[in-house]
Amino acid sequence: MLDVALDREVEGDLVLRDMGEGMPFRPGTFDGCISISALQWLCNADKKTHSPPKRLYTFFSTLYSSLSRGARAVFQLYPENSEQLELITSQAMRAGFSGGMVVDYPNSTKAKKFFLCLFAGFSGTLPKGLGSETVDRGVPNQVQFTGQRSRFKNMKGKSAKKGKDWILEKKERRRRQGREVRADTKYTARQRRPHF
Repeated sequence: MLDVALDREVEGDLVLRDMGEGMPFRPGTFDGCISISALQWLCNADKKTHSPPKRLYTFFSTLYSSLSRGARAVFQLYPENSEQLELITSQAMRAGFSGGMVVDYPNSTKAKKFFLCLFAGFSGTLPKGLGSETVDRGVPNQVQFTGQRSRFKNMKGKSAKKGKDWILEKKERRRRQGREVRADTKYTARQRRPHF
């Protein structure tokens, strides 16, 4: 990316640096900060000397000092689990930031995006997440992490694939389409014992 920026002769200076070692800028240099899909990598320990809490705190504390008072910082990230999310937000608050997490489309599996919105030197109001209309109707504004995939959770009354009801519906649909379908018997969609 730096090579592309050099080829295009972009305005401003370019810096190549490990953000876990801190930001090399004078205090109050910037009015804001935006980061996309970079922050979660500080949670990985790539070397024996890397400590994710220390690297996160070093980054956030040096960023806090390089931002002017009243500045904002927004980080889009993809945390692996709730512990990682808690680690990131706690280190940001420990460094002096205020703010919190905003989740766009919290009930979606594909469109869900996490944004850490931070304020340097004052407390602001967090923006509303996109697609969070259900939050206003009493659904708690908590993002739940589970290691389990629930494929048929939101099918709204449809039967699960490969179940007896699903197979009978499929056969009936094919009959209406004029296709040739085997007759229903007592063996239709029966559960078979595993063969060893």
